[in-house]
Amino acid sequence: MKNKTLSAVALATLSLTLAACNNKQAGGADSTLVIQQSADVPTLDPGTTYDTSSGQIVENMYETLVGYEGNDITEVKPVLATEWQASNGDKEYRFTLRDGVKFHTGNDFTCADAEYTLRRNLVTNTADSGNWFLSESLLGTPSNAKDDTSITWAKISSAVKCDGNTLVFTLPAVDPAFLTKLAYIGQGIVDSKHAKEIGEWDGTEATWKDWVGKDLMGSELNKQPSGTGAYKLVNRDANAITLTAFDGYWAETKPQIKNVILQKVPEEAARVQAFLKGDADFIEVPRAIISTQLQGKEGVAVLDDLPNTTASGFSMNEKIAAGGALGSGKLDGQGIPSDFFKDPDVRRGFVAAFDVPTYIKQVQEGKGAPRNFLLPDSFPGYDSNLEAAKFDLDLAKAAFQRAWGGQVWDKGFRINVSYRAGAQTQQTAMELLKKNIEALNPKFKVNIVAKEWSELINSKNVPKEAMVLSAWAPDYADPDNFVSTFYASNGYYGPRLNADDAQLDTWIKEARATTDAARRDELYSQIAKRAQDEAYYVIMPASPTVFPYRENIKGVSADTFNPMIAFTSGTYWKNLSKE
Repeated sequence: MKNKTLSAVALATLSLTLAACNNKQAGGADSTLVIQQSADVPTLDPGTTYDTSSGQIVENMYETLVGYEGNDITEVKPVLATEWQASNGDKEYRFTLRDGVKFHTGNDFTCADAEYTLRRNLVTNTADSGNWFLSESLLGTPSNAKDDTSITWAKISSAVKCDGNTLVFTLPAVDPAFLTKLAYIGQGIVDSKHAKEIGEWDGTEATWKDWVGKDLMGSELNKQPSGTGAYKLVNRDANAITLTAFDGYWAETKPQIKNVILQKVPEEAARVQAFLKGDADFIEVPRAIISTQLQGKEGVAVLDDLPNTTASGFSMNEKIAAGGALGSGKLDGQGIPSDFFKDPDVRRGFVAAFDVPTYIKQVQEGKGAPRNFLLPDSFPGYDSNLEAAKFDLDLAKAAFQRAWGGQVWDKGFRINVSYRAGAQTQQTAMELLKKNIEALNPKFKVNIVAKEWSELINSKNVPKEAMVLSAWAPDYADPDNFVSTFYASNGYYGPRLNADDAQLDTWIKEARATTDAARRDELYSQIAKRAQDEAYYVIMPASPTVFPYRENIKGVSADTFNPMIAFTSGTYWKNLSKE
């Protein structure tokens, strides 16, 4: 039986591969969309999906209760829910669910699936997932039951439950961002009957404690996904994921592209060649390659100056774990101590040594601008009057001379910094930083190390890293999603970087609790100023999104581009067609 199953999968994969080889001619019922990128895909389980590489696939296999329409990020629309009502001072929500929807297995979608999904997210709530902000809304804490003993089964089961085929949420406090949180693909509704059959949590009180904080990256749902989305999995290996349109998809408008292949192609030149030949429809490449090698070529279309709602910066770990990027583990020129970045003057030295103007000129071709805060400047709360940190080697030198009471300057250091393998822009940024740091003092050495994406984002590995690029695309359209994520001691990055700032925590908590827009703006400005003074991140400049695609792909446009969707084109595959 195993051999027959593998043969069927192999044949399906072969047929899709052959379709890809004839990609220039493919269209209509047998069309194939080919996507090439450098990153691997960590997981296909929505319960732990928290990166854009995984998200772009999961959001096409699974669906949420609500979602976005067109390029509007201000208001959510019905998806698996058809309507909802808020009551009890906006602390209770009742969702009417869509009838006639089937999962990829053929199972019917019911309220029990939504209840199971949301409870599973609250129970597991691992450090690798985005379930912290769901838990924050429904349980009043971002933690799971291992870290917060006040969480009980009674709290979880009363926070989300079915009343017939109506899904009911009960919140402990008002959360203006709750609906947008439900639009995040991490809340994609899973096939509960299928999940239980393949060995996932059984959904009961008797076993829930066994699943608290359980690592879902390699879960059975990761291996055998079943959603209600327009595409279902055919096969997956280390270098490619193949999907096909789901014949039983519920929406009136069916997906027009039959097959999708996402390929991991580490070499940039190979991706460019495939794209120019028409063997790939979408590819991951930096702006400089688009303008110098792609734009103006036959069959190539480019969307530019699209909204950018991401924020990124090089983080500095204030307590690097043993076995990590420590070298000798001492301040002796051959390594660094674990708390090397605990001294703010070390951090200030790195910040002042990063040449933002040159990066904008070389990598972003003069587009974009320096940022003063890890919050998109298009979001409320960004204070454009606060000047961004300056590239100034004299300031960097002075900071390093003060650091560790002068020991950093006298003894020097050797540090390993990591970037995502295949990400040329990250590599260039690291090289700029390395060049300027090493020019300050011959005793300073920066070693740049390329690592796989799945390795870098794994919560078990992050504590061992000294410096990585910490980037964020919004889970929900509110400034708190960025500010808490980057700057709160209990946020996504705070525990990983061992950063703890009580003053920032106080301001962040107040900003989250008030609906007074003016007061929120004032608080976020104060947070930005203090975070800049303490130099918690080397902040990357803002950059407009640019997207190359083959011109025979229809459905890609600035009018429909939605930055809340993980996929690069800003729309779902079901909205695309191929001529």
